[in-house]
Amino acid sequence: MADRLNATLFWESALRFSALPGSGHRITVDSPSRPGHAGPSPMELLLIGVAGCTAMDVVAILEKMREPLAGLDVEVTGERSRSNPKYFTSMSIVYRLRGGGLAREKVQRAVELSHSTYCSALASLRPDCKVTSSIEFLGG
Repeated sequence: MADRLNATLFWESALRFSALPGSGHRITVDSPSRPGHAGPSPMELLLIGVAGCTAMDVVAILEKMREPLAGLDVEVTGERSRSNPKYFTSMSIVYRLRGGGLAREKVQRAVELSHSTYCSALASLRPDCKVTSSIEFLGG
């Protein structure tokens, strides 16, 4: 049987919702087009999901490789279609790593494995969404 996740949204006002995922960690979902918005939009949450999914993969893979990772920031930028539905047509992912002695080839392999095998969020995008990535090593 496949894994099953769930979430419930509760309308609060205007375009603001309270989201309660199965993990029990409530968040606010809102529209940045409204004054006083109080949370990320659904499409921003999709970017956050991609960033979180691939970041967790990379950290777990580098741990298994016994690489000395001291820090990781992942920045995702998405381009959307101009017409409805305004789906992502492309995403650019930048991995910024810190850690003395990190092997570039192992980091590249970890990113490649995340993209090709492990990241469920990336695998859930439309097949025509072009995903590119780059790796930057930061000091210490």
